[in-house]
Amino acid sequence: MSEPTSSPSSPPVQSCTQTLPGFTCGLDATLRVISGKWKPLILYFVAQGGPTRYGELRRSMRDVSDKMLIQQLKELEADGLVKRTDYKEVPPRVDYSLTPLGHSLAQALVPLCSWGTEHMAEVSQVFAERATWPRRGRQPTG
Repeated sequence: MSEPTSSPSSPPVQSCTQTLPGFTCGLDATLRVISGKWKPLILYFVAQGGPTRYGELRRSMRDVSDKMLIQQLKELEADGLVKRTDYKEVPPRVDYSLTPLGHSLAQALVPLCSWGTEHMAEVSQVFAERATWPRRGRQPTG
């Protein structure tokens, strides 16, 4: 496998080497932990204001179903990134906060957030163009 190349104006991409059996490299480990559309957003929103109630999180995240949000929160909790606190009250009160490991991962996501903000116009244009592509398996009508 060849070394990653970079353009003269950009810094070289950091090498990602295997460190533990079972993972291709550190990036593989990271992507497995944040796999799925919603986990990075959950980490982002919980990192914003400390302990976050479920309802706040649900309102912050557009288009996620309750089932999916609950599943993703359970996985983040099982992976040691999110702490769920149940206050055992009536009506029920539960909030979510980041563990130290979750905080470190949320910090690692900051450059991705910055990149998305800086390139939002280009990304929007790419997705708009992609939406016009013919879909596989569909026959042209007419």
